[in-house]
Amino acid sequence: MSVLIINWGTASKKGKLTAEDEKIYFSAIKENVALDIIDYEPGVVFVHDPQPLALARELKKGEEKWIWRCHIDIDEVALRRNPRLWDFITYWAEAFDAAIFTAAHFVIPQWPLPKFIIPPFIDPLSEKNREMSEDEIQKELEKEDIVIEKPILAQISRFDHWKDPEGVVSIYKKVKEKEEECQLILAGGFATDDPEGERVYKELKETTRDDKDIHILCECSASCINAIQRASSVIIQNSIKEGFGLTVTEAMWKGKPVVARPVGGIALQIRDGYTGFLVNGEKEAVKRILHLLRDPKRRDVMGKRARRYVKEHFLLPVRIVDYLLAADFINRMKGIPEESIISFHPWFKISKRVW
Repeated sequence: MSVLIINWGTASKKGKLTAEDEKIYFSAIKENVALDIIDYEPGVVFVHDPQPLALARELKKGEEKWIWRCHIDIDEVALRRNPRLWDFITYWAEAFDAAIFTAAHFVIPQWPLPKFIIPPFIDPLSEKNREMSEDEIQKELEKEDIVIEKPILAQISRFDHWKDPEGVVSIYKKVKEKEEECQLILAGGFATDDPEGERVYKELKETTRDDKDIHILCECSASCINAIQRASSVIIQNSIKEGFGLTVTEAMWKGKPVVARPVGGIALQIRDGYTGFLVNGEKEAVKRILHLLRDPKRRDVMGKRARRYVKEHFLLPVRIVDYLLAADFINRMKGIPEESIISFHPWFKISKRVW
């Protein structure tokens, strides 16, 4: 599918959606419609994220059901301050039979269609999440000239200011100032709808080039990411804004404690002080990381709890059933009220979370 240029989060924050943006978006949609991307007769179609949102209105036919899966945390307040963007997105969303959101506080209740709450999940058998031997881990790290002679702190995320990699570097330096030896790995890539990613990457490379214990890795393979997470002592997720945060899920699945800001869906995964730590600033992050580095037993226990929590809630074999239940619900039930919010999990509170 062609890359669609509108970045919804940026547009809603800045209050800017121009006629040119709309023209570019609609042109990309028409281009993809012309490719005949659905060349069979499905019963249910799932569309992921905002970029292909318009496809339902353009391609929907017959009795098939279309369900939109929104992975991002849309800022409803900012969106409503921009009536043009609100009307634009709502127009395309109305063509769907239902929408799926990651958590209750991601839901936009005013949208006129039934809404399901289903958390994202990971595939434990994928290359990024499969079990690895110590030899495999070491070989992958050697490819990147990383030696496991010092504890590893790592953040896996796009090179994006929303992920605050600069803040991670600062946290790492503060940890080292406390005479705690460690090394830092920032591994990620670029989002196709974020033109600033390459610039963020280059700036990080330039500002950290004199510290041989900082490794900035771009476009690593899935097996490399797997090895980095498994070799790390502590995983950091310093995001300022986040969707669900599947890199957190992946790290927890590998038995690693995560120190992260409580944004997006991260707080639905980390039980503070039990499966990881939620922090609200650099000072607190440094304190928690030092605690984990200096107490291997606590680190190990917390990591085991984290893995168990992911096993219970965020693995594909279980959560894929939620999609089937949602599809069955939409197919069988007639006249579902538009204001409905349906969750298969009592642990997802139907309310906004306040920190």
